[in-house]
Amino acid sequence: MINTKHFSKVVGKAFLATSMALGLSPFASGIGIEDIVDGGNNFAWEKVEIPGTKCSDGSQYKFWVHDNPNSNNIVLMYEGGGACWDYESCSGALGLLGAANMNGVADSYITEIKAKYVAPIMNGNDPGLPFRSKTNLATNGWDAVYIPYCTGDVHVGNNVVTYSDPSGVNPPLNFYHYGYHNSVETLDYLAERFSNVDKMLLTGFSAGGVASAAVYHEARTRLNPNKGLMLNDSGPLFPAADISANSRQLHETIIQSWNMQSVFGNLPAGFDPDDMGSINSAIAQAYPGDQFAYTGYSTDYNFSRFSYERFFPGIGQAGILAKWKEDENALISQIAQMSNWSYHVAWNRPINDSHCSTIITFMGSHSCPSVRKKRWYEAFQWPWGQSWKCPGNMTSMDSFLSGWINNGQRYNNIEPYNLYNQDDPGMELYGPLIDDAI
Repeated sequence: MINTKHFSKVVGKAFLATSMALGLSPFASGIGIEDIVDGGNNFAWEKVEIPGTKCSDGSQYKFWVHDNPNSNNIVLMYEGGGACWDYESCSGALGLLGAANMNGVADSYITEIKAKYVAPIMNGNDPGLPFRSKTNLATNGWDAVYIPYCTGDVHVGNNVVTYSDPSGVNPPLNFYHYGYHNSVETLDYLAERFSNVDKMLLTGFSAGGVASAAVYHEARTRLNPNKGLMLNDSGPLFPAADISANSRQLHETIIQSWNMQSVFGNLPAGFDPDDMGSINSAIAQAYPGDQFAYTGYSTDYNFSRFSYERFFPGIGQAGILAKWKEDENALISQIAQMSNWSYHVAWNRPINDSHCSTIITFMGSHSCPSVRKKRWYEAFQWPWGQSWKCPGNMTSMDSFLSGWINNGQRYNNIEPYNLYNQDDPGMELYGPLIDDAI
């Protein structure tokens, strides 16, 4: 989740560090984010409010549309930002392990830092940084829809709940888990607005990544594109067919709190209500001509905490990441069996606890299945400070998107343990600065 209060400060730090490295004065004139990040969007956004759609506090839900008259392709971006299912998490008392925008979405939301810079895929370019050029992406010039997150239910809940404070100190919290209703109304509006869609890319990060898989069937049937694509960034619905599965307790909890049983009947026929992770194979089987992909990190210590921390008392970081790796392996085994699924999984990125590979910048989002330590005779190979090497094919995120979207190429990239990103000079400079903002 992007913390907009810190972003300008972080950008200023980056500019200061870079300016000093170049021997320039960082105080020459007023410096804004546009002087540091060569990217973001300047779309002519149109705000849409549909009566009856709500944020968690009952306020009006809203989303934004950019309609490029020269494009018949569209990218739908589902925003991330945690999740909640009880008083502690939905009241904000748990901090990180809660949900975003619990006080609703402001009219100016689309012009704020998060909506402007968080989504390179939606913006159509991987933004440039000092010493790193901007790269146009396969989605450059597409129609774009930004779908904010304010219901605590990964955009798919269907319940109104009164959560009571266990301590009895604070008044009860009335919470609208209206994600499913908001999603369906949004998609119905888009189906009427965009009646001739060639390619549709449904994507999202974190909680929005979950939505990309869970809402895909609804989007596909309503917008009826000639070609459908879905990219889930770090919001995996892991297979969990029985109580022994690591993610089973999380799944059972949200099914009850968000009244997910009322939504299951609207999912494709291959979905098994007793295994939330079956949605991955269900959408692939329902739409064999479409393309699906998962991207993320094997050491994600953000989403993994939501998955296990509150359900396994006393578990530490090592235990959490071990369960995450087990579940990731199960997911890869599941989707690898289907010819229309791809995966692009890197090991680690020292940004946002290795959570989300398509937010802010694609720096460090490459994947190299053959990555290894340099051998002694390779020590002086460029870059000199890098002790790791990719002797095979290193697939960058922008090349992955290009091959996958434009050419229908299937990727099966998963990295073993490595510290390549930790040794990267650019990551050493910008990683901590970006990390301080998110």
